[in-house]
Amino acid sequence: MIQLVPQLRILLAYRPVDFRAGIDGLAALCKREFQEDPMSGCVLVFRNRRGTSLRLLVYDGLGYWLVTRRFSQGKLRWWPAKPDAPLHPMQAHQLSVLLYNGLPEQAQFAPAWRILPQTTAQAAVAIDSSRR
Repeated sequence: MIQLVPQLRILLAYRPVDFRAGIDGLAALCKREFQEDPMSGCVLVFRNRRGTSLRLLVYDGLGYWLVTRRFSQGKLRWWPAKPDAPLHPMQAHQLSVLLYNGLPEQAQFAPAWRILPQTTAQAAVAIDSSRR
């Protein structure tokens, strides 16, 4: 089971992808075009060209999860405006709204009552870069 916790790093691929590509094809796309390691534990979100489906690619340490959400009626109501980068960061609560075909930018959420600390990987990178 994939839990959408606030600490989770979520990246939304702006450009639609061909859903005939399976796990290996999407993982290769992440490495080749986004310079993103699909085994880092982040959730990568893709959409098909028609906007009727979403795919989530996640590596949990033992293997990949490939989750497909196909909307029974209509198309996606929201997708980010063309950003400067090919990946658009999202918060867990925004992805939850998107998975139910809502409008993440218009949804209202309570502000975080405290800032979450850096993950151990981010802290290790910060320490390593400060030693140089």
